[in-house]
Amino acid sequence: MRYLLLIYDNEATVEHTPEMMGAYEAFTKEVQDAGVYIVGEPLQPTATTVRVRGGAAANTDGPFAETKEQLGGYYMLDCANLDQALGYAAKIPTAKTGSIEVRPIMEMG
Repeated sequence: MRYLLLIYDNEATVEHTPEMMGAYEAFTKEVQDAGVYIVGEPLQPTATTVRVRGGAAANTDGPFAETKEQLGGYYMLDCANLDQALGYAAKIPTAKTGSIEVRPIMEMG
Protein backbone atom coordinates (compact mmCIF):
# COMPACT_ATOMS: atom_id res chain seq x y z
CA MET A 1 0.00 0.00 0.00
CA ARG A 2 1.20 3.50 -0.73
CA TYR A 3 1.69 5.97 2.10
CA LEU A 4 2.40 9.70 1.99
CA LEU A 5 4.79 10.82 4.72
CA LEU A 6 4.35 14.57 5.18
CA ILE A 7 7.28 16.35 6.81
CA TYR A 8 6.47 19.29 9.10
CA ASP A 9 8.90 21.61 10.87
CA ASN A 10 9.22 25.24 11.89
CA GLU A 11 10.47 27.11 8.81
CA ALA A 12 11.81 29.89 11.01
CA THR A 13 14.17 27.61 12.92
CA VAL A 14 14.92 24.69 10.60
CA GLU A 15 18.57 24.52 9.58
CA HIS A 16 19.67 22.89 6.35
CA THR A 17 23.11 21.95 7.63
CA PRO A 18 25.41 19.53 5.81
CA GLU A 19 24.72 17.03 8.61
CA MET A 20 20.94 17.32 8.13
CA MET A 21 21.22 17.03 4.35
CA GLY A 22 23.50 14.00 4.76
CA ALA A 23 20.94 12.39 7.07
CA TYR A 24 18.23 12.93 4.44
CA GLU A 25 20.46 11.46 1.72
CA ALA A 26 21.09 8.40 3.92
CA PHE A 27 17.37 7.97 4.63
CA THR A 28 16.50 8.30 0.94
CA LYS A 29 19.11 5.68 0.07
CA GLU A 30 17.72 3.36 2.76
CA VAL A 31 14.16 3.46 1.40
CA GLN A 32 15.42 3.18 -2.18
CA ASP A 33 17.54 0.14 -1.29
CA ALA A 34 14.54 -1.39 0.52
CA GLY A 35 12.46 -1.03 -2.64
CA VAL A 36 9.71 1.05 -0.98
CA TYR A 37 10.67 4.50 -2.34
CA ILE A 38 8.32 6.00 -4.94
CA VAL A 39 9.11 9.73 -4.76
CA GLY A 40 10.22 12.37 -2.29
CA GLU A 41 10.84 16.10 -2.58
CA PRO A 42 11.47 19.13 -0.41
CA LEU A 43 9.02 22.00 -0.85
CA GLN A 44 9.67 25.72 -1.21
CA PRO A 45 8.61 27.73 1.88
CA THR A 46 5.92 29.59 -0.12
CA ALA A 47 2.39 28.56 -1.03
CA THR A 48 -0.82 29.94 -2.52
CA THR A 49 -4.22 28.78 -1.34
CA VAL A 50 -7.13 28.69 -3.78
CA ARG A 51 -10.74 28.76 -2.59
CA VAL A 52 -13.80 28.83 -4.85
CA ARG A 53 -16.85 30.45 -3.26
CA GLY A 54 -19.98 31.38 -5.16
CA GLY A 55 -18.30 30.32 -8.40
CA ALA A 56 -15.39 32.75 -8.01
CA ALA A 57 -11.82 31.71 -7.28
CA ALA A 58 -9.91 33.62 -4.62
CA ASN A 59 -6.15 33.17 -4.27
CA THR A 60 -4.35 34.06 -1.06
CA ASP A 61 -0.75 33.79 0.02
CA GLY A 62 -0.27 31.12 2.57
CA PRO A 63 -1.55 29.02 4.25
CA PHE A 64 -0.85 30.91 7.43
CA ALA A 65 -2.02 28.28 9.85
CA GLU A 66 -2.07 28.91 13.56
CA THR A 67 0.69 26.37 14.02
CA LYS A 68 4.43 26.46 14.51
CA GLU A 69 5.06 23.71 11.96
CA GLN A 70 4.78 24.05 8.20
CA LEU A 71 4.78 21.42 5.45
CA GLY A 72 8.35 21.26 4.16
CA GLY A 73 8.46 18.10 2.08
CA TYR A 74 7.23 14.58 1.59
CA TYR A 75 8.03 11.00 0.75
CA MET A 76 5.68 8.54 -0.91
CA LEU A 77 6.51 4.97 -0.01
CA ASP A 78 5.01 1.63 -0.99
CA CYS A 79 4.95 -0.25 2.31
CA ALA A 80 3.56 -3.63 3.31
CA ASN A 81 1.46 -2.06 6.06
CA LEU A 82 1.02 0.94 8.35
CA ASP A 83 3.54 -0.36 10.88
CA GLN A 84 6.27 -0.40 8.23
CA ALA A 85 5.33 3.13 7.10
CA LEU A 86 5.42 4.37 10.70
CA GLY A 87 8.82 2.76 11.18
CA TYR A 88 10.22 4.64 8.19
CA ALA A 89 8.53 7.87 9.32
CA ALA A 90 10.39 7.67 12.63
CA LYS A 91 13.68 7.52 10.70
CA ILE A 92 13.08 10.77 8.77
CA PRO A 93 15.58 13.27 10.21
CA THR A 94 12.97 15.98 10.82
CA ALA A 95 11.03 13.64 13.13
CA LYS A 96 13.56 14.73 15.79
CA THR A 97 12.58 18.42 15.61
CA GLY A 98 9.19 18.49 13.89
CA SER A 99 6.61 15.89 13.00
CA ILE A 100 5.82 13.38 10.28
CA GLU A 101 2.21 12.82 9.27
CA VAL A 102 1.58 9.42 7.71
CA ARG A 103 -1.39 9.09 5.37
CA PRO A 104 -2.45 6.03 3.42
CA ILE A 105 -3.18 6.73 -0.24
CA MET A 106 -6.77 5.85 -1.18
CA GLU A 107 -6.64 3.39 -4.06
CA MET A 108 -9.21 4.37 -6.68
CA GLY A 109 -10.60 1.89 -9.18
